[in-house]
Amino acid sequence: MAWYDEAIFYHIYPLGLLGAPKENSYSEVTHRLRELDPWIGHIKEIGCNALYIGPLFESVGHGYETTDYRKLDSRLGDNEDLKDFVNKCHDNGIRVILDGVFNHTGRDFFAFKDLKEKREGSHYRDWYCNVNFYGNNEYNDGFSYDNWGGYNLLVKLNQKNPEVKGYISETIRFWVKEFDIDGLRLDTADVLDFDFMKMLRSIAMEVKSDFWLMGEVIHGDYSRWVNEGTLHSVTNYVMHKAFYSGHNDHNYYEIAHTQKRLDGMVGNGFKLYNFVDNHDVERIYTKLWNKAHFTPVHILLYTMPGIPSIYYGSEFAIEGKKEKMSDASLRPKLNIADYKDAVNSNPATRLIAALGKVRRETPELSYGDYKEVYLKNRQYAFSRSYNGRTVFVTVNNDDNNSVIYLPQGSAQIYMGALSGERINTNGGGFQVNIKGNSGEIWVPLDEGGVREPAGEPGTVVQGLTVTQDAQGVMSGNDGTQAHQNGDSGNAESAQPQAAAAATVAQEETQGPGAVGAAQATGNAGEAQGSYADGVIDGLQEAIIAIMEKNGPVTDQMRKDVYDNRHHDSLIKWIQSFR
Repeated sequence: MAWYDEAIFYHIYPLGLLGAPKENSYSEVTHRLRELDPWIGHIKEIGCNALYIGPLFESVGHGYETTDYRKLDSRLGDNEDLKDFVNKCHDNGIRVILDGVFNHTGRDFFAFKDLKEKREGSHYRDWYCNVNFYGNNEYNDGFSYDNWGGYNLLVKLNQKNPEVKGYISETIRFWVKEFDIDGLRLDTADVLDFDFMKMLRSIAMEVKSDFWLMGEVIHGDYSRWVNEGTLHSVTNYVMHKAFYSGHNDHNYYEIAHTQKRLDGMVGNGFKLYNFVDNHDVERIYTKLWNKAHFTPVHILLYTMPGIPSIYYGSEFAIEGKKEKMSDASLRPKLNIADYKDAVNSNPATRLIAALGKVRRETPELSYGDYKEVYLKNRQYAFSRSYNGRTVFVTVNNDDNNSVIYLPQGSAQIYMGALSGERINTNGGGFQVNIKGNSGEIWVPLDEGGVREPAGEPGTVVQGLTVTQDAQGVMSGNDGTQAHQNGDSGNAESAQPQAAAAATVAQEETQGPGAVGAAQATGNAGEAQGSYADGVIDGLQEAIIAIMEKNGPVTDQMRKDVYDNRHHDSLIKWIQSFR
């Protein structure tokens, strides 16, 4: 067992979080990294015990076009700032891993500058791949070379070159000696040379017995990278996709099937790096069509096999959507002082903190065998068993409560770790109620055992239901800063807000006439059924009307609209036409 087996990661993109300039002038040092000190307490408060932070080293722009591997980016501070920051993290029980950007360098890196100056006579011509002095590029270098992703800003290193290997090896040794880091996240690991990664693994074993190597890998057979000879873990993009689409499509089969596939792919105790968003993909709160699914998504993140990670800001349920092919909105500047009471006042943060507590106190979630015990489109349950103890996890993506039957566990008394509810199983299987758009983690209580729930008594941790006003401030039906519910009464009380949003959207796209038609449909629905159903019907008709205005509407398009009975999703749909 190593520290990373029980890790709960927090992920920071420092140039964004600290509001650094988009381009590096190399003119002066600005000690922004010191502003992260208050975040250390927050990271610890929400239950994270590891930090992935990067990129950190001198670069010209977004951080992945490295200029100097052994110098903190001057927009963030100096090496003493980084050393001090890592020490403070360690003092708070937080391990630290950095970005290792070893596939390519920036054009301001010393070796490439020498190549530009001396061309064929440069000692470093073989440090890069396929340098061709008969070619050219948009920089008019008078030669061409391999790059990453089609960007000549990112010059591909020749990882088979012994000098390159030696330079990177010495760089890692320097980072450990200078900053005492605990591991690396290898950028673009899916295109790194495998022999190069084996060399990195040998360096990892040399510098620290528990030095962790995790690679950025999008697709493919993860076992090619995750094994005894190369990396300890990779980014689990396969499950990342399943997490949000399995909820948007009300399809827990996708998540369960993905886990079975991963079990067959990566076994023998290896743990993948699980996440629901990061600095390259849109925020989970943006991607979810039904915002209430924030709760079951994160329950799964913290309980499925693997190592969970939270991307800075997402614990506050902030939005983040790619705009104009830019990642800037995914990497915003934040001030922790604006969220100083979030664990108490923000239901999303409270949920994340509760899940962190449950994860830390439940070794079965870190080490336990996974077994699927119940599976439907909208309900899903599995067990995690370790050392003779079995924990059950239940989630529900439907708006309504659901009752399911769990098999015999390892104790007579089971407790909902989030809610505190206790069930006497009488030594057999037992029945549980899963609230709509929610879930629970059922932990065994040994005879005479005592365990406090992660949520405060009387506080419903699950069933997160939040909306946002025009300023993006989270608010709830009760007028507080945030709100949670798990019952249909509260859900119905939110419907007038949904109708109002639809009215505004329609007026801006079609004018008052269409609004009246939708309202009439809504009123008819109210007479025939519940008020909530009427509003949903009205929203659907409004979407169809807008689609007809924009062009022909096929039967399949109509079916897609009428199959969607979730008011938050329908409002988002209407707003997307604006």
